[in-house]
Amino acid sequence: MRQTTMAREATIERKWYVVDAEGMVLGRLASQVATVLRGKHKPTYTPHVDTGDYVIIVNADKVVMTGKKLDKVNYYHHSGFMGGLKVKTAREFKEKDPEGWVAAAVKGMLPHNTLGRQQAAKLFVYAGSEHPHAAQKPEVLKLKG
Repeated sequence: MRQTTMAREATIERKWYVVDAEGMVLGRLASQVATVLRGKHKPTYTPHVDTGDYVIIVNADKVVMTGKKLDKVNYYHHSGFMGGLKVKTAREFKEKDPEGWVAAAVKGMLPHNTLGRQQAAKLFVYAGSEHPHAAQKPEVLKLKG
């Protein structure tokens, strides 16, 4: 009888991918990138081990939201003090910090635990079309949508 093989840190092969986000819808981009970061696209996927690849997102400032979501979706942050609720719309978030806007969408689709933070560390987001990771020889990752 064959047993299921579990991935170990020593047996994981990681690749680098670059994604051009120009004109892509934020949610579709984030869900597909989160799948690659988690390693669910590989046959060696193991839920409790970080088997994912590195992802570089370029042109984050050209990501779009459909409909009127830019003005209707709100992002909340609380300072912890009385009356410390901070609210900003998706449009404000995108204009002020496009890299953080895309990164927040991807991180929201990863597990909210130690493993998810480890997987999120393999995400690199840049507003322009240039990135400093040419030495890693990233492959272009084609995403749907």
